[in-house]
Amino acid sequence: MPSLFRRLTARPPQGVQRDTLELELDDGRRLTVQRVRDPRARRLKLSVDERGARLTLPLRASLVSGERFLHEHRQWLATQLERHLLAADDIAPLQPGVTGDLPLRGASVPLHWREGRYLRIARDDAGIHVQHPARATDAALRRSLRAFYEAEARADIGRWLPAYLPGLPRAPRQLRLKVMSSQWGSLAPDGTLALDLALVLARPSAFEYVLVHELCHLLQANHSPAFWCEVEARFPAWRAERDYFHAEGRRLKSTLRTLLL
Repeated sequence: MPSLFRRLTARPPQGVQRDTLELELDDGRRLTVQRVRDPRARRLKLSVDERGARLTLPLRASLVSGERFLHEHRQWLATQLERHLLAADDIAPLQPGVTGDLPLRGASVPLHWREGRYLRIARDDAGIHVQHPARATDAALRRSLRAFYEAEARADIGRWLPAYLPGLPRAPRQLRLKVMSSQWGSLAPDGTLALDLALVLARPSAFEYVLVHELCHLLQANHSPAFWCEVEARFPAWRAERDYFHAEGRRLKSTLRTLLL
């Protein structure tokens, strides 16, 4: 009976709640910040990604405490936003006929255009070639570029994966390539492996490290010392790749969004 009473009187679980608020920076600029009240959050958190600024509050935090936290960190927020703007300025969306370079595997690859009946993007030793019909839309060009990057990423994974499968209890159920905001990869309970498509823009060793990291979650579904021992055994240079993502990760994600979204 007491357990039934608790179930009847318990408050229903709350979902994620979102709204926005305005913040004035020290230089007078006004910034719209997304405010998220998340039942899973354990502390106040301020973050910045390609979509803008985000303030996350746990259920127990008041709106006043959230606004105070945001105001106290406004200088940090301004700095992070400037870094995102600089990263976004490094590359522009594709424009038909405009030559230049495209990022791929940590390098800038020459880009070549030619008219053709069908929209097609391919690569050879001379660079990346875009066959572009006169009537092709910008949206179609972005879709074609995404398909090109996905094919290149799957080719890399296809070269690396067989070497790591013998030491795993099973192979991933399936592989998905996504545009992720903050993560580089994830492994679902059903064994589905998801990787950020921006990894194909990174140096190959960094991409391979993320693949190994996620595969090790088939052995340890956590980030315990035992998990890192599994990573160390398979990819001893993982610390250097982690540092690489700390330095270059934001630029890689911003570049991919500029090109595809």
